[in-house]
Amino acid sequence: MPRFTSRTLFALAFTLVVWASAFAGIRAGLRAYSPSNLAILRFLIASLVLAIYAGIAHFRRPDLRDLPGLAFTGAIGISFYNLALNYGETRVTAGAASLLIASVPIWTALAARFWLHEKLTAAGWGGVFVSFAGVALIASGEGDGIRLSPQALIILAAAITSAAYMILQKHYLGRYSALEFTAYSIWFGTALMLPLGSGLAHSLRTAPVAATLSVVYLGIFPGALAYVGWAYVLSHGAAGRTSTLLYVIPVLAIGIGWLWLGEVPTMISLIGGSIALAGVIVVNTKGRAGAAQSAPVLTPEVES
Repeated sequence: MPRFTSRTLFALAFTLVVWASAFAGIRAGLRAYSPSNLAILRFLIASLVLAIYAGIAHFRRPDLRDLPGLAFTGAIGISFYNLALNYGETRVTAGAASLLIASVPIWTALAARFWLHEKLTAAGWGGVFVSFAGVALIASGEGDGIRLSPQALIILAAAITSAAYMILQKHYLGRYSALEFTAYSIWFGTALMLPLGSGLAHSLRTAPVAATLSVVYLGIFPGALAYVGWAYVLSHGAAGRTSTLLYVIPVLAIGIGWLWLGEVPTMISLIGGSIALAGVIVVNTKGRAGAAQSAPVLTPEVES
């Protein structure tokens, strides 16, 4: 593990805890806001925070030729991802949702295999199948009895969409920093969600203060400042080794969900999550043939 200064360690701990808390924050916000209104309010706040930071950091303006592609990545990586995650969390616990989203590297590896023709080793394929088995257990554990939960499957769709977002962003990261790209995606994704915001004003007037504060928290911290913190950490440490710490996010999310909401995933979900994470670790460390494993780039809530 790279040696960090106390400031970098603080930024790392802050980022991991804040990203992990997003799953419980969503559940808290859903007590008074619809999935679409929660996503819109959250990312309006995040957009404002990132706009202020962009002015301070002097973000470069995107090229006109990149605008359609940036809008598309915002549509899938911000709009669809968060709408699907929010809807899924209407019935799925925060901890189980985080375990499902933790499967993103598996879908990214598969997309890279069939889209970018990157090879997977035998260990990589083994990790994929192990992770699939774990994901199936999570989805079953969040349903009634042994039935699959539709909401869990929707969160799984969000994870697959996030993988597509990660593949698409490779085209832009040579021209923009990861933080600039993330900001552009959030701004476009927020704008595209605005037509779905009917009833938001009414919800703001009638929602309990606690629910509204949860959404404000989601916008300022997991939605904006965590990305700034992660960029700072990566600029001061070994990216590949630092990124392995992202595996603790589901563990933190389960603990935060218990402390904040008093909820714990079912035993089947916890077992499935452990299996799925084992598969993810195998794919990320042993899965790519003839290439060093790369660190995850800034994605919406590596998380959420």
